[in-house]
Order: sequence, then structure tokens, then C-alpha cells
Amino acid sequence: MIQAKLEINIKGREFAMQTGDITKVPADAIGNAANSALAGGGGVDGAVHRAGGPSITASLDVIRSKIGRCPPGQAVVTGAGRLPARWVIHAVGPRYKGGRSGEAETLASCYRSCLAMADQVGAASLTLPAMSTGVYGYPLREAAHVAVETVAGFLASTRTDLQRVTFVLFGGRAFVAFARAALSHVPQIG
Repeated sequence: MIQAKLEINIKGREFAMQTGDITKVPADAIGNAANSALAGGGGVDGAVHRAGGPSITASLDVIRSKIGRCPPGQAVVTGAGRLPARWVIHAVGPRYKGGRSGEAETLASCYRSCLAMADQVGAASLTLPAMSTGVYGYPLREAAHVAVETVAGFLASTRTDLQRVTFVLFGGRAFVAFARAALSHVPQIG
């Protein structure tokens, strides 16, 4: 696969998107598209659990014993096991139900939770997937606009240690959707 990449400067911070496998891109923290049960699953979640190893599942078992489920729009953090990172931020996105059930706000909250947790642990770099666009059915173009607007807005207006946020996208179609969203949103924000 040919790798595509776009980098934009927002107030001295790097906002990037690229194609690739999120489990192989080094960062201080990796965002994971988790489910409410925090139990591992398919897509990005399954890949993160396989690549990171059993320590991630063990950490999530402890968290689950304390909080039960993680509601959509929220996140928890664990160590990263064998991943090229220090932390994994397990964020739960919304299931898409036609766009009239608060999905956009829940998706934005999902990304804000990732950013806040990355900031809380002192991460300087964060990689993120296209949350909720797989089995949760969120239309890619709409999800890209919510994701880009949320992350770019955070980088432009929040005091944070984060110096680089990168969307690592699986395939050219996702990259094009996120790049178009970035090129339409970021000039207005940055």
C-alpha cells in the first residue's frame, strides 16, 4: 500500500493524518476504538489487543472491576504492552443511528476524552483512528468532519503538552475523507 500523509501546523503543534496500521506507528499514546464492555473486539480494538498483548486485557479487567462499563463518549487509559507507545486510551464511540440521536456530540466527546487523557498522562504525541466508522456504522465523511473539527479546535485553543496528533487511517478512502475535512476546517481554526 502506498502511504499517504498530510501535516498541518496549528499554533506550533503538528496535526497530521496518514494511512497505515495504528499499532505500528510510534507515539506516546495510542487511541483505541473500544467497546463499552472494554473487552476487546474486532477492527482497531482487536488489532490493539493482539499487538499489545495480554497486559492490556489484564489492565482492562481491573478497570472493569471498578467501573463496569465505559459509556460512549468516554475513555479509560492503560499501559501499551508491546505497542510502540506508553499508553493506550480506550475510547468508546457512538453507534450510528441515522444522525438524530446525538451521535455527533458523542463522537466529539470520544475524541475530547482521548485528548484529555493524553494530556493527563503527559503525552507529547497521540495517534488516533477513525472512531466509530467500522462496525458502529458512522459515515466516514461525517465522522471525519467531527473528528478533525474536535482535534484541531483542541490544538488551537487548549494549553496542552500534546505537540503532535496524528490520525492513522486504514486505507485511501479514509485518508481522503480526513484530508478533505482538514483542508476545509483547519484554515478557519489555525
